[in-house]
Amino acid sequence: MELSIVGGGPAGLSAGIYAGRLGLESIIFERGMVGGLLREAPWIENYPGEGRISGNELADRMRDHAKEFAEIREGEEVLLVERKGEDFLLKTTSGTYEAKGIIFATGTQRRKLGVPGEEEFLGRGVSYCAVCDGPLFKGKRVAVIGGGNSAAVEALHLKEIGCVVTLIHRRGELRAERALQERMRGISLKLNTRVKEITGDDKVRKLLLEDVVTGRIEEFETDGVFIAVGEEPNSSLAAALGVELEGGGYIKADRTQRTNIPKVYAAGDVTGGPRQVVIACSQGAIAALSAFEDLRVPYWKK
Repeated sequence: MELSIVGGGPAGLSAGIYAGRLGLESIIFERGMVGGLLREAPWIENYPGEGRISGNELADRMRDHAKEFAEIREGEEVLLVERKGEDFLLKTTSGTYEAKGIIFATGTQRRKLGVPGEEEFLGRGVSYCAVCDGPLFKGKRVAVIGGGNSAAVEALHLKEIGCVVTLIHRRGELRAERALQERMRGISLKLNTRVKEITGDDKVRKLLLEDVVTGRIEEFETDGVFIAVGEEPNSSLAAALGVELEGGGYIKADRTQRTNIPKVYAAGDVTGGPRQVVIACSQGAIAALSAFEDLRVPYWKK
């Protein structure tokens, strides 16, 4: 194949569409379900032309479009990427492939709080996805941990489906967009508050909270905990190949999405910056355009 695209989120799917339209033979490898974290978004309200659309529906539309131009290997994880002369060898859970170019669109994964009880109660009251698990808590008390857009969206979704929601944030003000904050009427806020421990019996019952200003400790009763404290990049595959990383472990790419290794590109959330669907899509398109230029008329040989 000419181009391997590692990751089937918005960036990878956009890259596949552009690569195919340019005539590049490409395969998109996605270890989970195509769409990535986009599928966990209850609603997307800022994707041009769509108005308000669920993350699942938008992911399905992108997948169906990409299928017209690229082969998609859903559920096939890339385990290793290494050099083979001027090309690359990919080892996956299903086989071995050769490619002339690589686009890393591996996205991010949910960051954990790292507090006692988080792992113990996973699936028993602790969740990282309101879309996935929210319906289980209809009519119950839930806490959302975080202060950014992701936390605000999770809290709003849980409120919409009938949960009694409290949002807990360690800082004195939220980082979420003003438009989201203005819609959060009916959602209780606990600011300057840090979660120290998640406790319970067969399921979550309480949170142990600390006021970061006074140091006061309190118990907070809840039936569920939804953690939305950001993401961390899935950049280990690229790093093992020798791709340069920058702060926080994100892949360093220039404005053309090229990395420090010729014919290796990166796009989407794994490169850092604003985690927005439209930005991931645009970077995927740019990466495919750069790959086309390099594979057909290598820029380092001009």
